[in-house]
Amino acid sequence: MLREWFVDLHVHIGRTESGQPVKISGARNLTFFNIAKEASERKGIELIGIIDCASPPVQQEMMTLLERGVMEELEGGGLRYGATTILLGAELEVRDPGFGAAHLLAYLPTFPAMQQFSELISAYMKNVSLSSQRVYMPARELQAEVIGRGGFLIPAHVFTPHKGLYGHACDRMEQLLEPDDVAAIELGLSSDSSMAGLIRELEPYTFVTNSDAHSLAKIGREYNRMRMAEPSFIEVRQALLRSNDRAVTANYGLSPQLGKYHRTTCLVCKHVFEAQAAQGGACPSCGSKSVTRGVHERILELADLPEPCYPPHRPPYIEQIPLEFIPGLGKKLLDRLLDHFGTEMNILHLATESQLAEVVPDAIARAIVLGREGRLEITSGGGGTYGKVKL
Repeated sequence: MLREWFVDLHVHIGRTESGQPVKISGARNLTFFNIAKEASERKGIELIGIIDCASPPVQQEMMTLLERGVMEELEGGGLRYGATTILLGAELEVRDPGFGAAHLLAYLPTFPAMQQFSELISAYMKNVSLSSQRVYMPARELQAEVIGRGGFLIPAHVFTPHKGLYGHACDRMEQLLEPDDVAAIELGLSSDSSMAGLIRELEPYTFVTNSDAHSLAKIGREYNRMRMAEPSFIEVRQALLRSNDRAVTANYGLSPQLGKYHRTTCLVCKHVFEAQAAQGGACPSCGSKSVTRGVHERILELADLPEPCYPPHRPPYIEQIPLEFIPGLGKKLLDRLLDHFGTEMNILHLATESQLAEVVPDAIARAIVLGREGRLEITSGGGGTYGKVKL
């Protein structure tokens, strides 16, 4: 029987349990086990993609957890902890001659398959133990290795100036990858499906919204709802490819304005402006050339449709303000909500305003509901700084 599941496919590991760095910019307590525990017990995310599983030290921890019976391997692919399935993924950087660098998300069905993949790419990397490292092989060759091992591949945060496929590397998918072997497109925090819908070549693809979490708190700040028989590798792949009635049925994402690369921004004076206003690439306000191009402006450069395309298969994009963005909702109040409602998914999706107001002040209860409905005022982010919610 098919049902709906909450899915976040992009979570980093900051450190191993022994403190060895994996994602340098990730939190120290963002370990493989802590991610699984947080997703299962506090977030209510039923399938989580951990994308640093090619790291040998991480694999050693996975092996220990399996041997101790803390986790188990699933027949359909992935590991199980509590109420959550862990998909084994790897974020990898490619850079073909003549193009910029791009990050790709590769997912493998089983622990042995990920171990074998790790052994392969270690010969083309400087340090396979670290996250998001450059793989010195052509992007298409890496893609073929993933597909040939029973995996699937998703270009990560495709529009961001920080190593997004379109934002940093190329203008068209076929310049780097085999389009037919791309499972889905990850929108990233600074865009939504209406913005991406302006690009004709993206029409066939399923869109996904994932957290790209670098801390436990940010798990599930963007996520998806998928129709599947169970949370497993095989079912997720079918949902992304829209086969056997499996599908992504909703993208729950930030308002793009909250994303830290939404608008073109001067890194010196913080002026936000249309990219076309730059004279010779310089800020029109202070003249600095330290400018980060925004996702909004990059999509307009690439757009080849006059209006956004909404093919029948595309799930609705539901703007939702994560709890961490709600002004006044600090750790103590959030813990009180979690003690009462169980998980963040229950708070975001099930609790009524009156029920919330029994636990937190009325203003915060109201803000959570308005955030759920995408009705809070927001100032745009850019240049590496998140936008802000106004009450």
